[in-house]
Amino acid sequence: MILFHGGTLAIEHPVVITSDQGRDFGFAFYTTDIRDQAERWARRRARFRSRIAGHDIPGIVCEYEFDEAACEDLSVRRFPEPSLEWIDFVVANRSNPNFRHGFDLVIGKIANDRVGETISYVVQGVMRREDALERLRFQHINNQLAFCTNKAIAKLRYIRSYEVSNV
Repeated sequence: MILFHGGTLAIEHPVVITSDQGRDFGFAFYTTDIRDQAERWARRRARFRSRIAGHDIPGIVCEYEFDEAACEDLSVRRFPEPSLEWIDFVVANRSNPNFRHGFDLVIGKIANDRVGETISYVVQGVMRREDALERLRFQHINNQLAFCTNKAIAKLRYIRSYEVSNV
């Protein structure tokens, strides 16, 4: 399977990212199996970093080969569809800075901006989990694979990186 990571750097040797609190699946190196999603994320990160830097910074998409069948030695948590368990997991990761789930790899749906808004309502206590799940049934939700340990990251093989326009 080919996976993609969108950002502003060519990352030949990924590491677990521990500086971004509030990510869906906790501290990890995040990828997707959807090229367009990675390209959109790279553009978004590039626009943000360019504003801060005061000059253009290119978006970069990295491609990796991943053999999911070679992961028998990993602790893997899968969320094939949004569920109450998925909501609870995302809420715990986003709202509790001390939460650590203990999985090497988490595969599931991404709480993008629209989905993230719904999740934030749950975190704030404005919406019940069950109502959030019903609302999410009508939204298109993309995929993400979060490599949460170096053991999991070792299963990725870097292929190449390429620039995307910031438009």
